Amino acid sequence: MAKTKQSDEFEIEVDGEPYVWWLHRRPQWSSDTAKWRGMAIAVRHQEGKREAVLEFPPGPQPRFGAPQLQASQIARPLVATAIASAVAAGWEPLSRGKTVTIVVDETGG
Repeated sequence: MAKTKQSDEFEIEVDGEPYVWWLHRRPQWSSDTAKWRGMAIAVRHQEGKREAVLEFPPGPQPRFGAPQLQASQIARPLVATAIASAVAAGWEPLSRGKTVTIVVDETGG
């Protein structure tokens, strides 16, 4: 059966503009590339439709049995920096188009 519950969305303001973001992917093992992948957050402008997926580099692998990363545990300044970096890299949140994937560093820059 398909999952119907939407993930938690959080509001944030960056440079005076309102955005909505959510955890798109938790850190996980990727079988296609045979390596560990970092988390990714998805973001869109509150008045726009175009989304961006911001991919972070993989951190240390969690210990077996450790609790999974929750969206509420992600630092808001990290998200704000990543959104500002995406806009600086050319993402136009109020334009139309496909979802853009942008790779950021561990500090969101």
